[in-house]
Amino acid sequence: MAGERDGTTILKLSGPLTISTMFGFQNELRAVKSEVLIIDMSETPYMDSAGLGLIMNAHVSAQDRGAKMLLAGVNDRVKALFEMTKVQAVLKSFPSVVEAEASL
Repeated sequence: MAGERDGTTILKLSGPLTISTMFGFQNELRAVKSEVLIIDMSETPYMDSAGLGLIMNAHVSAQDRGAKMLLAGVNDRVKALFEMTKVQAVLKSFPSVVEAEASL
């Protein structure tokens, strides 16, 4: 889905991001070539290490091509995973898609 600004793509995740659900999302991530990617995680109740790896790979890929990746709507359970694995400093997260877009 296109964002409010040109060059922004918003991908909405629905359901848990786990090794059994990640492959379709991985294909969508690979197709994104926009300057800014916002991943809306407001409907993602939890993620496992494979899902975290996918998010980190997407972040690195975005950086490699000079783009930004932002997360929106991350719940406390997923935030706890980010904190436990020390990636919260690397992944920029916002309460909502609107706030993520406003930060640009």
